[in-house]
Amino acid sequence: MTRYVQPVPTPEDPYTGDRLLRSWLRRQLGPDGHAAAQGRLTDLAADVTGPLRAAHADAEAHPPTLVRYDPWGARVDRVDTSAGWQAQRAAAARHAVVALPYLESARGTWGAATRVVQHALLHLYGPESATFSCPVAMADGAAALLSLPEVDAGVRDAWLPRLTSTDPDTAIVSGQWMTESQGGSDLSRSSTTGRPAADGSWRLTGEKWFCSAADAPIAVALARPEGAGRGSRVLAPFLVPRYAADSPLAGASSTADAPAPGVTVHRLKDKLGTWALPTAEIGLTDAYALPLGDPAVPGLARAMTLVVVTRVHNASAAAGGMRRGLAYARAYADARTAAGGRLADNPLHRATLGALAVDAAGAFALAGHAFALLGRVEVGADPDAAAELRVVAPLAKLATGRLAVSSASEYVECFGGAGYVEDTGVPRLLRDAQVLPIWEGTTNVLALDVLRAVTREDAGAPLLRRLAAAVDLARPLSPALADTLATVTGELTTALADVTADPGAADVVAGARGLALRLAAALTCALLVEHAAWGDEQAEVAARLWARRRLRHEDISGDAHQHLGLLC
Repeated sequence: MTRYVQPVPTPEDPYTGDRLLRSWLRRQLGPDGHAAAQGRLTDLAADVTGPLRAAHADAEAHPPTLVRYDPWGARVDRVDTSAGWQAQRAAAARHAVVALPYLESARGTWGAATRVVQHALLHLYGPESATFSCPVAMADGAAALLSLPEVDAGVRDAWLPRLTSTDPDTAIVSGQWMTESQGGSDLSRSSTTGRPAADGSWRLTGEKWFCSAADAPIAVALARPEGAGRGSRVLAPFLVPRYAADSPLAGASSTADAPAPGVTVHRLKDKLGTWALPTAEIGLTDAYALPLGDPAVPGLARAMTLVVVTRVHNASAAAGGMRRGLAYARAYADARTAAGGRLADNPLHRATLGALAVDAAGAFALAGHAFALLGRVEVGADPDAAAELRVVAPLAKLATGRLAVSSASEYVECFGGAGYVEDTGVPRLLRDAQVLPIWEGTTNVLALDVLRAVTREDAGAPLLRRLAAAVDLARPLSPALADTLATVTGELTTALADVTADPGAADVVAGARGLALRLAAALTCALLVEHAAWGDEQAEVAARLWARRRLRHEDISGDAHQHLGLLC
């Protein structure tokens, strides 16, 4: 008897097979702008489906290890990573995944929309990068922080070109050393201290509990400047070299890849997911550091420049992972036979995939909008975009993170028992998705950030204006859709007025998560409506089904089954 072997499903090319991505780029960039981006996107997609997919598998199969001592007993704290991880690092530089928004040539071509192109690159690169998308995000955040005018020009000139290089031999990424075991998201309890040295550099001492990309040549660390007092506002960001090659405190006998004096890697984290990403506990003892801005001026606001960038990257990672998971699940449904027919022809399974496709479309639109706003802030100094981004960044991060986890759970289930077996690679979808609602702030932390934005900075106003405008755009498309959006907009207008009237009320704080998720759901619907009004049929169907499912809490199974071919 011949043993049955299920063919391995091969999804479509992630660029040419993603209609929503391509139409979004045509709308955001215009025909000429999209044409100018196609070469980059086609090249990256080819890399992703070939060598990078293999590199991704290698990095997952060979997670990083920490070598504390050399054979003669010298402390080396070396993080060894796989060839696949190094291939992902080189590809991120080569394809300008970090560098693009900082390249004058790119800004000359796309202007503020350069961030839109970057989002497309991340959408292709991230899902099978073995989570190298995490150091990519932190490198981008560090580059944005270094670009601030208050950062010393000498520090910027020394490090920004390395972060934004497209040469794999010179490009570096950055870690992020902010959380501490006693603080976590409560930065006010941070105990890492900084003291100035005679040469203008600083010395940091403290313990950092969750340090991602522990192999990166630099990290941005938060520390409390000597004499700065208590609380979180006074914390200042510092650039800390990880290796002796970049630390003036290293002796002449130190090898370039030795740890910088005062930097000790205690251990690598044993995590639920993101196995290929080296994350560590790191101790600092008078470690050399360079201030990013004047440490005498409260620096948490400066550090938020980095946090906003990493939050929108988090949203992009969520949306990209959802779209790639959908592509694999759809390919499997096309290949798998059950109960006498293809899974792809089964109305129940089609309805499941269709609902997942609606969520993936919504997540993509929300993340894409955050990147578009970020570009308008950076290139055009657009005050309206800045006000809206203040609330959209946390909304996009919290909503897409939760969608990514629920979708990943469904994708695992779509593969049945094979989805539970590690060597198929499918369980990683769920393991890696779970970090997305946690890193850069849990859902509750971000919901409180949304409250602060709408009460202290009137960040709800641009959001409500966008929702109101979308009601008018939706009317010719679907009166029912317009009525739903209008009703929800009215409810949110009242809710935000109540929040502003008494932001500290127990009921307001207790309801922050629900309000934030409702705001995000309404905004997502509005963004899909905007794209539908431009002329995208897929976005129109997605907007109608999103509104019914996420705003009116209706069952959309029949229409999700019927429109599956259009939705994914």
